[in-house]
Amino acid sequence: QVQFVESGGGLVQPGGSLRLSCTASRTTFSDYSVGWYRRQAPQKERELVATMTNVLSGGRTNYSDSVKGRFTISRDNAKNTVYLQMNSLKSEDTAVYYCNMGGKAGYWGKGTLVTVSS
Repeated sequence: QVQFVESGGGLVQPGGSLRLSCTASRTTFSDYSVGWYRRQAPQKERELVATMTNVLSGGRTNYSDSVKGRFTISRDNAKNTVYLQMNSLKSEDTAVYYCNMGGKAGYWGKGTLVTVSS
């Protein structure tokens, strides 16, 4: 089993920035793809925000169209940590954000709430 420590969520005004962090307990972190997903409402599906492949696959990134150019995913394998830098936040970015390791069938964090509101 993998344990995650997520941080960085909170309340921010439209146009503001936040950085989410997620640290995993697994020491083979660098072998896994990582990602961030979000759920905007309890009745909605969890959707992809950004992913990054593992080191051997070159650390390639992928973003949803709704966040492309505003959000940046990165990882620090020495710290077993994945980040999501979120800039130019909009009200529609309000959601619970989940970190992921190993794809949809892999491991999930418990989520951190991001609220974008004036």
